[in-house]
Amino acid sequence: MSVKLMEENNTSRRRFLKAAAAGSTSLVTGAGQIKTGPGDLTNMSLSEASDLVRTRKVSPVELTRACLARIERLNPSLNCFITVTADSALAQAKAAESEIQKGRWRGPLHGVPVALKDLFDTAGVKTTAGSAQFQDRVPTEDAEVVRRLKASGAVLLGKTNMVEFAYGSNSAVSYFGGVNNPWNLAMTSGGSSSGSGAAVAAGLCFGALGSDTAGSVRIPASICGIVGLKPTYGLVSNRGVIPLSWSLDHVGPMTRTVFDNALLLQAIAGYDAAEITSIRMPIPNYSAALGKKISALRVGVPREFFFDHLDGEVEAAFSEALGVVRRLTAGNKDVVLPSRPDQQESIRSAVRAAEAYAYHFDLVSKAPNLYQPETLARIRTGAEVGTRAYIQGLHDLSNARRAIERAFENVDVFVTPTIIAPPPTTVEMNKDAESSARLNAVNIHNTSPFNVWGIPVISVPCGFTRSGMPIGLQISGPHGGEAVVLGLAHAYEQAAEWHKRRPEI
Repeated sequence: MSVKLMEENNTSRRRFLKAAAAGSTSLVTGAGQIKTGPGDLTNMSLSEASDLVRTRKVSPVELTRACLARIERLNPSLNCFITVTADSALAQAKAAESEIQKGRWRGPLHGVPVALKDLFDTAGVKTTAGSAQFQDRVPTEDAEVVRRLKASGAVLLGKTNMVEFAYGSNSAVSYFGGVNNPWNLAMTSGGSSSGSGAAVAAGLCFGALGSDTAGSVRIPASICGIVGLKPTYGLVSNRGVIPLSWSLDHVGPMTRTVFDNALLLQAIAGYDAAEITSIRMPIPNYSAALGKKISALRVGVPREFFFDHLDGEVEAAFSEALGVVRRLTAGNKDVVLPSRPDQQESIRSAVRAAEAYAYHFDLVSKAPNLYQPETLARIRTGAEVGTRAYIQGLHDLSNARRAIERAFENVDVFVTPTIIAPPPTTVEMNKDAESSARLNAVNIHNTSPFNVWGIPVISVPCGFTRSGMPIGLQISGPHGGEAVVLGLAHAYEQAAEWHKRRPEI
């Protein structure tokens, strides 16, 4: 980021904090007016809210009540939340307020309300995975990431709606009803972390956690106009997270800005000795990395495969974004990856299907009627994956994760469109089983290869369609390269300012 741009951003933040402290948080963005009333705190970013809490200008209780009031008003139309834990959230907010008043500030998440996709185990609170199978399931222990969020002092508002068992990107496939997009209630909100994406975009929380097996953080982030990161495989613990595919699952943060994303990632990243997929790796200060120079960064554009069947509006937005990236960095060049991602489809399909079927085997045998029809059909495909195909898939997966590192010998990051086409309406996506499958394939086309590779990748807003729906830019880096990915994403975000546009709901 240039010195001038950083100064402008800091000035803007100081003005906002001054206005918020005075009781008015109306903002004029680059895209128009965000209409808020006096004392409406929900339009702040996580970092802005954190600054006010840390300096005792706003109470965690005030923030929590503001979020709960917005949930009460908007959740009936958006259906973002399955469970709202209002009482415990207010208790956590009051505890945070007391600690901060006594000088015991735990860090940037202390007293800030966030939400959890409903496949993260929460002790004493229902964790349903969006399914009738688990509609009354109450865990006795927290998932590791939930434990870390609680340790950071975050206020947990509740559990967000999701595609059943995270198996797909059709936001209508949930026992608890579909999630509507805050930009247009007739549009899908993506998935499988649909409720988390819509809740963050609509200002019902300051950040949320999602899971990503083929794009389930980045797809709703792109479609809902927010920031979503899939970290390096093994950086964030999956322990206590209801699995889809142990070999491909990732936990990631969903926020309104890249800076917020870095703060949330900082709280949940780190080795977990009790989690078999956890990998020990260095954990830098992610937010500090956002201020580093990126002018020497080498950017690669893998056009082969990632630009197949690219929609014209998406291509135009990406081209404009690439121009901004080019000016911020040492420039970009087209690159050819070690192998086409579509050649890896058999790897992902075999491994994911077999592992999903293994987890669901008993449930499918005992109560198949408790699944949504689309979920059940997908789970049952795993029965067709033989032992040889699964073992070969795991072997090929390991080779793919090693091979992708060669692609970073001459570039530092890749950039691609997040999704190759604008989102469909919910009616279009649910016309029939064929439509849902076809449009799901469109959604995951550009996202699923990164789950095979296991490398960090982020989606940030990079424009809008003529009909006013968000478009996402995908930035990826080598294993453990979250700092460089976040650095470029932040610099682009600040230069382009698409993140300032909010849905008018």
